[in-house]
Amino acid sequence: MQRRFYLSSTDKKIGGVCGGLGEYFNIDSLLIRVGFVAAFFALGTGVMAYLILWLLAPKHP
Repeated sequence: MQRRFYLSSTDKKIGGVCGGLGEYFNIDSLLIRVGFVAAFFALGTGVMAYLILWLLAPKHP
C-alpha cells in the first residue's frame, strides 16, 4: 500500500499541513509545528513552506 500526503481534517490548527505531515511520518504533529516555527525564526522560510504545502497538498478524501 502506497502512502500519500494529505492535509489533515482532524489534527489541524490552521490548514492541516502539520497534522498531515505528522500522520505521514507517524510522529507527533507538535514536533512538526515546532519545526515550522523554528524555520521561520532561523531562516524565514517556515511560513513560505507552510503556505506552499497548504496550497498544493490535496485534502484527505
